Amino acid sequence: MSMTDVEIKKGLAGVTVDYTAVSKVNPETNSLLYRGYPVQELAATQSFEAVALLLWNGELPTREELREFEAFERSHRALDDAVRTTIDLLPLDAHPMDVVRTAVSVVGALAPAAEVADNSAASDLAKAKLLFAKIPAIVAYDQRRRRGEAIVDPRADLDYSRNFLWMTFGEEADEIVARAFAVSMVLYAEHSFNASTFTARVITSTTADLYSAVVGAIGALKGALHGGANEAVMHIFDEIGSAENVGPWLDTALAEKRKIMGFGHRVYKKGDSRVPTMKAALDTLVEHYDAHDLAALYDALEAKFVERKGIYPNLDYPSGPAYHLIGFDTPTFTPLFVAARITGWTAHIIEQAASN
Repeated sequence: MSMTDVEIKKGLAGVTVDYTAVSKVNPETNSLLYRGYPVQELAATQSFEAVALLLWNGELPTREELREFEAFERSHRALDDAVRTTIDLLPLDAHPMDVVRTAVSVVGALAPAAEVADNSAASDLAKAKLLFAKIPAIVAYDQRRRRGEAIVDPRADLDYSRNFLWMTFGEEADEIVARAFAVSMVLYAEHSFNASTFTARVITSTTADLYSAVVGAIGALKGALHGGANEAVMHIFDEIGSAENVGPWLDTALAEKRKIMGFGHRVYKKGDSRVPTMKAALDTLVEHYDAHDLAALYDALEAKFVERKGIYPNLDYPSGPAYHLIGFDTPTFTPLFVAARITGWTAHIIEQAASN
């Protein structure tokens, strides 16, 4: 058989590799379900901690289950000395995703060997909960050290999102800001068999440990065609400058056949189902920070690009400006994606290991 006789599915497009109960994307109805729950409903009614338990366990937690998990998460937030020392050894111009990847690897290397090698569902769930608690401190500290700022210790009296913002900025976040950030975490938590999740499942299929699978997933997420797109959106906004410049900029970009990040999706053809919820959160931040110039640029680029190409925004388009307004440095955007997607990745890792 010659090479021309073999049909190659580029990028595995159209290839079914497995079934999953973790989430379901339905492009026909423009919907995304986490364990059967519409993501928009979860973002409006549930904390990120509750959504994490839903993804791992298959059902929303009881009050007691949620309290137990919150107590665990709050007691494991601080960075271990070895993790902090490793981060300090990395150059300030290393990409934040490289820092997160390395730090997660160190967290795994510090665990007892027998514990790391235990791929049982109970053991992997314990590791997943630990990474859920640790990654915010890694992301927050890396941004602060790049700014020449001292580490901010976590606070056990704050929920996940408020503590994340506290460790990053050293001040308590306003309710509007904390709420918008929490919504983004829920929306980024899971999205079925995307590139990084597929990477994690492939690594898990070799019986490698959960930490190895997560490190591999972080590497896949770093790329601009996956998680790095939210960073690219802000680079585009910086390049355009203002709403008045959108038309000429877009003419040039299309003539040069540039890929406009933040638009289009491999699954959704009629628009990303998560965008309306994230755009609503962004709108609250625009009002809070009086950032109407940014909103005008956002609206102008979306309108002209949809008009010209018929391609709609994906989640990265509103999340990038939202993270910018909150105060995160642009290179930190994709590590924020990691902090959210650790829930989905680990749910898939546990599912893969159970029926490998």
